[in-house]
Amino acid sequence: MYLMNKIIQWHKNYCEKSRQIMKMSHYGIYWVSFFKGILIVLLILALTGCTIGEKRIKIFQVEEPRQKLNLPDPMPLTLEDIRWIIITSENAEEVFKKLEEAGIDPVLFGLTDKDYELLSKNFAQIRQKLQETNSLLEEYKKYYEGEENADSN
Repeated sequence: MYLMNKIIQWHKNYCEKSRQIMKMSHYGIYWVSFFKGILIVLLILALTGCTIGEKRIKIFQVEEPRQKLNLPDPMPLTLEDIRWIIITSENAEEVFKKLEEAGIDPVLFGLTDKDYELLSKNFAQIRQKLQETNSLLEEYKKYYEGEENADSN
């Protein structure tokens, strides 16, 4: 804060000395400052192109042919085989004994018959969404590459 007050005081002294050297009143200095501000604004406007007149932008319209997408078809999934073991209250001890003999530590993830139905429905919805996405991609290919190129793929 001290430095700022020192700068302000220096500026006040400088302005007062300049006013006395030019032998002008305070009112005259105000007018000089006003016109100096107007001159700076006009100079900035002239330099930035905001002058009187209208500049027209020329637009060239050249239709470019669509670029081929050249997207490779997605590779089919290679899923791992899952071994399902159905455990009921009647065969639980027998199944656990067979797993332990095979050196497998049994871990249970339980589903009721209703939950299994819901799981099947969820997978059916996922398959449907994937088919919709594939159809959408085919439509984009037709649009960008034309009907004849999309049919050949």
